[in-house]
Amino acid sequence: MKTKDSSRKWMWWFLGVVLAMQLYFVRELLAAFALFVLGFGAIAFVLGALYMLHQGWAFAVESLATSQHPAVLSVKRSVNSVEVGVRRSALATIGGAEELAKRAVRAGSATAR
Repeated sequence: MKTKDSSRKWMWWFLGVVLAMQLYFVRELLAAFALFVLGFGAIAFVLGALYMLHQGWAFAVESLATSQHPAVLSVKRSVNSVEVGVRRSALATIGGAEELAKRAVRAGSATAR
């Protein structure tokens, strides 16, 4: 009878160790899963915040573009006048560069010899 009790004792110890290892493994898997959830949740939060900022910016720009407020109309006129001036300046620079290029490649000039 003594060997039977000793065998049962070792069997219960072995089953207890196996159960403890399984519980530890499951607990580690749950901890890893929780860390992944937190990480992906943080990434999703940042992406959602960026999306909301983008949508808010788009709405603000669209509402400003369609606004008929006198201050907004004044800014639009000044921006358009600056744009026209810059465009004229760029065209003049391009025209001057083209003219310079035509002059520099003349066949009978002193620089071509």
